[in-house]
Amino acid sequence: MDTPNRQDFHKPRIGAELTLDRMAEKRADRAWIEQRLANKTSRFLLFVDLSLAVDSDADQDNTKLRWLTAGQIEQLGADLNDTYLLGCNPDGQAIFAASLSEAQASAAPGGKEALKPLVDLRSLAVQGALPDAELSLVGMGRALAAWHVSSKCCGRCGGYTRVNDAGWQRKCRACGQEVYPRSDPAIIVLITDGTRCLLGHHKRYTHKFYSTLAGFVEPGEDFEGCVRREMREETGVTIGQVTYMASQPWPFPHLMMVGCWAQALTTELTLEEEELHDARWFTREEVKMMMEEKHPEGFTVPGPHSIAYALIKSFADQPA
Repeated sequence: MDTPNRQDFHKPRIGAELTLDRMAEKRADRAWIEQRLANKTSRFLLFVDLSLAVDSDADQDNTKLRWLTAGQIEQLGADLNDTYLLGCNPDGQAIFAASLSEAQASAAPGGKEALKPLVDLRSLAVQGALPDAELSLVGMGRALAAWHVSSKCCGRCGGYTRVNDAGWQRKCRACGQEVYPRSDPAIIVLITDGTRCLLGHHKRYTHKFYSTLAGFVEPGEDFEGCVRREMREETGVTIGQVTYMASQPWPFPHLMMVGCWAQALTTELTLEEEELHDARWFTREEVKMMMEEKHPEGFTVPGPHSIAYALIKSFADQPA
């Protein structure tokens, strides 16, 4: 099976390598963290009910990150001890994220309205509204915020947990159990028979939108085994060689997408109807038309923010 050179593989937008130093070795250094929280140059991103506070013009066609100070975060009623250290930028500025619930935002001066515009990160990614490095930065912040929302109680004893290690750990107040942010692995696959690729239309997709196929890795399963199992379950296609291409963190809320090419040993389709509304084999010429939104049947594919697009583009760019 011919596969694209990984060095030429189109890097998906969320997951671009950060210039940010995550400062992992300083997360448990409480004195250093407090010093950075008190430093007037430190900057904060704000999430409200997992939506990002941004600045934009009246037409909302020029979106920028909204940077807040520690004082502004405290004025909103947030506890600086519950903020998350994302890292330090090349200028040495510490970057933190703060998260407010719907109730906290409503109780802030001016209420939730005063914090708008608030935008969903997925929308920012789809619209290409932010540079790659900023999109990756806010993706990290949102993933952490979502993990903290769902980890307030201990999975062992049910007690309340508190924030530790600058937002990278929670510890149960009752039994002392420590928990850490999670990333759930999922495979996303470009299946090809050599001249065509298989794309699916899920029920949750908009009309005539086709994409690569995906599935979750189960306990005790490697990525190759997951590709073969999931693709057989969803499409009935038997998979041979599996080639890893690239990965992409997908903070909705905490996925790690593992992108692969897979060789189809069979091409007859038997669809899992609860998952797939439709799946079809497409030639390279058809895929190129879909990417350019010029397909005669109006079929489209994901935008360049996603690893799905990167996999589809890698197939389209292969020589016929």
